[in-house]
Amino acid sequence: MKLPYGISDFRSIVLRSYYYCDRTDLIHELENSRFQLFLRPRRFGKSLLLSMLENYYDVAKKNEFDAMFGHLKIGQNPTPLRNSFFILKWDFSCVDASGTLDNIRQSLYDHINYCIKEFILYYKDYGIPEITVEQNNALISIKSLTSAIHTMTLPVYLLIDEYDNFANEVMMSSIMKTERYESLVQKEGILKTVFKNVKASSSNSIFDRVFITGVSPVVMSDLTSGYNIAENIYFEPEYNTLCGFTQDEVYKLVEQIVDERFDSLSSSDMTTESLSNRATESLSDKKIESSDKEKEINQAVELMRVYYNGYRFSLDADEKVYNPTLALYFLKQFDKSGKVPRNMFDDNLAMDEAKLIYISSISGGRQLIIDLMQEEHQALISEISRKFGIQRMLSDKTHDRAFLVSFLYYFGILTLSGQDQYGKLTLKVPNTVIKRLYVEHIHEMLIPEAMERDDGKSAAEKLFQNGEIDELCKFVEQRYFKVFHNRDYRWANELTVKTAFLTLLYNDILFIMDSEKEIDRRFADLTMIIRPDMRKFQIFDVLVEFKFVSLSTAGLTGEEAKALSVEELAIHPKISSAMDEAVKQVKDYAVILKGRYPELRLKSFAVVSLGFDRLCWKQVMCSA
Repeated sequence: MKLPYGISDFRSIVLRSYYYCDRTDLIHELENSRFQLFLRPRRFGKSLLLSMLENYYDVAKKNEFDAMFGHLKIGQNPTPLRNSFFILKWDFSCVDASGTLDNIRQSLYDHINYCIKEFILYYKDYGIPEITVEQNNALISIKSLTSAIHTMTLPVYLLIDEYDNFANEVMMSSIMKTERYESLVQKEGILKTVFKNVKASSSNSIFDRVFITGVSPVVMSDLTSGYNIAENIYFEPEYNTLCGFTQDEVYKLVEQIVDERFDSLSSSDMTTESLSNRATESLSDKKIESSDKEKEINQAVELMRVYYNGYRFSLDADEKVYNPTLALYFLKQFDKSGKVPRNMFDDNLAMDEAKLIYISSISGGRQLIIDLMQEEHQALISEISRKFGIQRMLSDKTHDRAFLVSFLYYFGILTLSGQDQYGKLTLKVPNTVIKRLYVEHIHEMLIPEAMERDDGKSAAEKLFQNGEIDELCKFVEQRYFKVFHNRDYRWANELTVKTAFLTLLYNDILFIMDSEKEIDRRFADLTMIIRPDMRKFQIFDVLVEFKFVSLSTAGLTGEEAKALSVEELAIHPKISSAMDEAVKQVKDYAVILKGRYPELRLKSFAVVSLGFDRLCWKQVMCSA
């Protein structure tokens, strides 16, 4: 199978027989409005979407329509507007955001001018009047182009990819210095002026249609009247799957890869002797082969679901979608080697960890990030903010939860999960790959020193390598509890203890990590189930149940708690009672887990925290 990992050129994909996830039927819906803004997280297939639109509407590609679209959904029912536009395309991810404001302005001008020069060369046979390209002022170049097109019978379809990319880079590179960003987007800033020109040309139907992609509405909010004609389509349910793969599509891709591998193995064995053996092959042998194939498919699909699925961009959407870049990263390696990738995280994706750093730097942000790693990872807000500009983002005032959650939603670090009984929106961390970002950031936030973090990871490894939890608990008690007592971390609550263990134990290369795993309609605090492809290593599955006893409940002060010996701590009535409850839950959960995972090598533990001062722990021996 030819998988188009890293390829966003629609023409190359379809003409060279790469796999293409057909979304062309949505062109009918897209034509219902002329000026559209479509937002999705980074590397979510937006560029391929624009390339598809470019090839569909380009007048110069009319003779290739059947070759490119004949086998696709839109080819069976094309719209009257097909191949009826000149295409002008800008990609603002190509604009250099470094240097002075003059450097950025010139980089933007250079990119626009380059695109106009390409336009002139590409359509040189269409009789377009001469277009002047002004090197030092692309606004003049745009004006010259629109004046020339005004004399033609065909209008321009303007496609703008990553409209907010370089502006976001300027903004995030220096959080507390907004002068350069404001100079770009506000008052008579260069980016605002460019979009004012686009708006004017749209009003004259020269830019008859404009489709803009980006990550967030922040820049568009700051442009205000500079470009206020775009229809925001990113929440519409019909476009939920416009970019991204569905569960059914992923299953069929994995199934095809496995089928081809099994067929290839069968063909390679077709010697004279094997043909003779095949003739007498028993029905049970065929069942074993079928069972092996189905097992491999289901294991690969389940790993992809846990690590990559979970994105829902519209409240009314029927299903979640996979990040297509991550899905193709997995599938290409799976197809090439016959094995799932060791590291499920694609480094080329370059997830937006900087956005978590930004959120944690403002009031209320740390608490939100900690909360999202606890309970069922839900955040509740009344509505996702559709507009918030730089002034609000960088305000010293406390941000409400809706702002913080909305920011993380746009960057794909949270996603819609539904509504609660009161009609509020619920958002959660979409999948395991994104959860890794949270865990790593919290770990660095709580333990800033790299050497200390290494000590914690070393203690964590002893748990799943040797089945020993003592060193890990001592690390949390001696290092993390000091952090929780710091006046800068008063936002910590009882569930933070579980999060502390999670940040130390998190290892999504060896394990399928889960906090609050649903087991028989109840939730285990922390489970680490060895990935099927990692069971060859000498490591243990892990189950930990946590309980928290406040100092006031125990009738102790912090100093009294610290003075207790290990033996005295264990027999304290409140600690002992909490430990008994935790042990009972661990035994119940262990029975269910062993039923689900026949190959389980389980080490089970109960941990009781006395405030943020002491830990009491016990290994729980569970019956087979």
